[in-house]
Amino acid sequence: MNSNFVDYVKIRCRSGKGGRGSMHLKHVKYNPNGGPDGGDGGKGGSIILRGNHNYWTLLHLRYQQHVYAEHGGNGGHDKRHGTDGKDVYIDVPCGTVVYNAETGKYVCDVMRDGQEVVLLKGGRGGLGNFQFRSATNQAPRYAQPGEPMQEMTVIMELKLLADVGLVGLPNAGKSTLLSALSSARPKIANYPFTTLEPSLGIVPYRSGQSFVMADIPGIIEGAAEGKGLGLRFLRHIERNSLLLFMVPAESDDIRKEYELLLRELEKFNPDMLQKHRVLAVTKCDILDEELLTMLKEELENLTSLPVVFISSVTGFGIEDLKDLLWQELNSESNKIQGVIAEETLVHRDRDIADFADLEDIPDDEEETQNDDDEMYDAEDLEDFEYV
Repeated sequence: MNSNFVDYVKIRCRSGKGGRGSMHLKHVKYNPNGGPDGGDGGKGGSIILRGNHNYWTLLHLRYQQHVYAEHGGNGGHDKRHGTDGKDVYIDVPCGTVVYNAETGKYVCDVMRDGQEVVLLKGGRGGLGNFQFRSATNQAPRYAQPGEPMQEMTVIMELKLLADVGLVGLPNAGKSTLLSALSSARPKIANYPFTTLEPSLGIVPYRSGQSFVMADIPGIIEGAAEGKGLGLRFLRHIERNSLLLFMVPAESDDIRKEYELLLRELEKFNPDMLQKHRVLAVTKCDILDEELLTMLKEELENLTSLPVVFISSVTGFGIEDLKDLLWQELNSESNKIQGVIAEETLVHRDRDIADFADLEDIPDDEEETQNDDDEMYDAEDLEDFEYV
C-alpha cells in the first residue's frame, strides 16, 4: 500500500555550467582593425532548496528524480553577454536534512520557512577576449571556457518539526490522545502498530493559542537497533521541544516501561535526553479512586519529572495535561535549550544501508543546448583566473 506520507526521497541534481566567453575580433567596413569585442558567457543556474511551511511531507518530490538547472549562454561578438541560466528552486518542508547519496555525508539542513540553501552552485561564465585586452596585447586570441557544472545525487530526509512529541510502546494510547486533543484523525485500533506513519495535530489552547503535537509509531525494545518501526521514525522527535512519555495504567511496571523508552532514545541519539520530559499515565478510566491514589503515591517517589494521569476516552485529566504541556513549553529553561539546540544542532553522517529500499535513479539523456558546447575538466580551468 502506497502512503501519502513520504519522509525521504532520492534525487539527482545538477547545476548549470557557465557559458563560454567569445573570442572575436571586430572587422567592419569603416573599422577593419576594431580589436577584440568578444563578450562574456552567462553563469549557469544553481539548485536552491527553499523551506516551505505549506508542505509537511516530501510527496511532491517522490517522482521527480532529476532536477537540472539551465546552462549559461555563450558570449557573442559586440561584447554581447551570454544569458544566465535560470536557478531551480526545490521547495521542501521545514525540517528537511540532505545527505550525499553516495557517501552518506551530511550536506545541508532547511529548518525555517523561506530559508534558502544553495545545494549546487552554477558555474561562472567565462570571460571574452575583450576582457584580456591590454597595451601590450591588443588583439588577444583566447577566451575563457565557462566553469563546469556540479552534479550530486542526494537523499532528502524529513524530520518533523513539532512542539510536543509522543513517545510510548505500541497501544499506549498515543493516537487516541492526539485525536482527543486535535482535529487529527489517526487510525485507532486495539492491536499493536496501528500507527504506521507519523501524524501531526494542532492542539488549541486558551486565548487562541496552540501548539503542535507529533505522534510516531510505537517504540519497542531494540528499536534503536532496527526492531519494529522505531528506527525509521525516531528521527521525527529529534527536533521536538518537549517529549511526552505515555505509559498505560494497566502496565505491570510503569517505571520500568518508562526507563525502557528512555534507553531506546539514548541509544538512538544521546542528545535527546537533554529535552524536557513529561510522563502521562494513560487509560486511567480503568482505575478506581483507591488504585489511582496508590499509583500517584508510588510515582511521586520514583520519578522526578512531572506526571499527569489522563483518560483520552473520558476526558479525565486532559485539561491538566494541556496546562502542564503549555507550562513546560514556555518555561525559561526550555526556551534557552531550544535556542542552543538550533544553533549547535549536529547532524551525523548516515549509513547508506539505511536507505537501501530507495531505488537507483536511471540515467536521463539530456539534449545538448548548443552543438559547440563542450565539457571541461578542472585542469582546463587552471590556466584562467576567474574574477
